[in-house]
Amino acid sequence: MKKLSLIAAVLFSAIFIQSCNEPLVNETVSDELSLKSADGKKSYIVVLKDAQLETELAAVKGYEAKQQKAKSAAEKIMKRAGITDGELGFVYGSSIKGFSVKIAPGQLKKLQDDPSVSYIEEDQIITLVIPDVKIKGKPTKPAPTPPAQTTPWGISRVHGVATYSGSNKIWIIDTGIDLDHPDLNVDAASGWNFVAGTQLADDDHGHGSHCAGIAAAENNTIGVIGVAAGATVVPVKVLNRRGSGTYSAIIAGVDWVADHGVTGDVANMSLGGGFYQPINDAVIAASAKVKFSLAAGNESTDANTKSPASANGVNIYTISAMDSADKFAYFSNFGNPPVDYCEPGVSIYSTYKGGGYATMSGTSMAAPHMAGILLLGAVTKDGTVLNDPDGDPDSIGVH
Repeated sequence: MKKLSLIAAVLFSAIFIQSCNEPLVNETVSDELSLKSADGKKSYIVVLKDAQLETELAAVKGYEAKQQKAKSAAEKIMKRAGITDGELGFVYGSSIKGFSVKIAPGQLKKLQDDPSVSYIEEDQIITLVIPDVKIKGKPTKPAPTPPAQTTPWGISRVHGVATYSGSNKIWIIDTGIDLDHPDLNVDAASGWNFVAGTQLADDDHGHGSHCAGIAAAENNTIGVIGVAAGATVVPVKVLNRRGSGTYSAIIAGVDWVADHGVTGDVANMSLGGGFYQPINDAVIAASAKVKFSLAAGNESTDANTKSPASANGVNIYTISAMDSADKFAYFSNFGNPPVDYCEPGVSIYSTYKGGGYATMSGTSMAAPHMAGILLLGAVTKDGTVLNDPDGDPDSIGVH
């Protein structure tokens, strides 16, 4: 059934631990996002049910070819609906089939009534937020001498530290990754920056670099070691230096992974907001090839109310968080389904932007533990988390 729901984004992410309540981002450059044009147009995500487009997309190979097919379909639908001044944004041809567009709200019904349109959702902005956890510790840089390598407690708890020797990759859909961090094996050429529309997906926030280190920091005598040590990590930048981004850009990141990823690859999504069907549908479609590790969220509520945390599928793993005593983190979302496993997510030391290191907490940190496990192979269970608020304790996943 065609529908339009206006969903207020409920925001979640990691906890960045700094002393003296320092701001997460110190830059003064404005990174304001807007889903509304000066002339009153609003941004929407249009999901299609077009059999002809599906057939055409199945017949072409390559991301650019699929993008062009999806763009042509979008332009055809807009023209058929009599919308001549729509501002086409992202197009999706590898996960969900559809596009984002800015149009006047008064033109919305024309688009909804098109036979090729399945449903439409108003686009939303999400932002990483910081739960109230009072632990001291500033980010550190490795200069002039990198810190000696340590094994964070979470890596030991999930039986990580196995040096990865395979060819598969972990796609970090986040704020980017520090491209030249000495403790990370980054494949910058395979990534993309959907914030700026360029290939350079460097991390100007820190969150994505932290997740990458948990999953795959190198076993190289400095800094930290990751679960699948030395595995290749790919930056898919969908959030800006403020930790903010649009659902339309995040879906574009999922679409990128759906096309460029291969069987055996893993995608980590330590981000999300309120329930949002298009992003769930995109993740479910992309998981036909790539395994996804999703953060459950940090609002101490039912993960079924969040996206992409509420997405379910054989290759989709939604992850809650626990502390070093195997106790459920008070901030973590819960509910089974969709939560599949609980992983370390409190006071996690890992890589950071600028070649540095930092301690962070959140389900954002729990998810990349699972991403590393998934890359190494099958997940096994080692007990259950204590004090799970839903009364059905999540299994603790280990390698």
